[in-house]
Amino acid sequence: MQSYKLYTSSINRRYLDEIVERLRDGEIIIYPTDSIYAIGCDALNNRAVERVCRLKGINPAKQRLSIVCENISMASEYARIDNEAFRIMRANLPGPFTFVLPASSKLSKAFKGRREVGVRVPDNAIAVAIAQELGNPLLSTTVEWNDADPGDLQVPTSLSMRYEGAVDAIVDGGEGGTEPSAVISLLDSRAPEILREGSVDPIL
Repeated sequence: MQSYKLYTSSINRRYLDEIVERLRDGEIIIYPTDSIYAIGCDALNNRAVERVCRLKGINPAKQRLSIVCENISMASEYARIDNEAFRIMRANLPGPFTFVLPASSKLSKAFKGRREVGVRVPDNAIAVAIAQELGNPLLSTTVEWNDADPGDLQVPTSLSMRYEGAVDAIVDGGEGGTEPSAVISLLDSRAPEILREGSVDPIL
């Protein structure tokens, strides 16, 4: 497994280009967010999305898929964001939140039939730079396994050992967090619903 050491304060452009090239080739990566490290791929590459779903045991016909975007503007291309949803998202993003929104038709075939999508704009310069350079969202799902020690989820070397042979590369952004993002449904933006609490309370 290839490892790329990146710093939020100074992102190595050559490494970033290599990571994005891998994503465009359908590879999957582990990368840092502002919460727990995530497994990701190009959200528009159906084969890569299916590979991530198999790895995590996700049934995309029944379980919600989430994407990481560069900003709300990118998110608006792949989810329907009305004025009230935009107000709430602007008040909280970037940050450790996943907003559940009506999905658009621009996502990969793996999303077809799903009326909703989770949208993230993390407060992490590395994750945002990857989405920006890729030019479209990443599919994103947290790293986890049944007997994981919370500390193992924070340390890139532990993640490399656990996922060796299962993912193609890891982006080492230093120690990660231990709590997943809060999940807020904006399917009815006039009545937002917190589906999962996180480390930070949303402004609603």
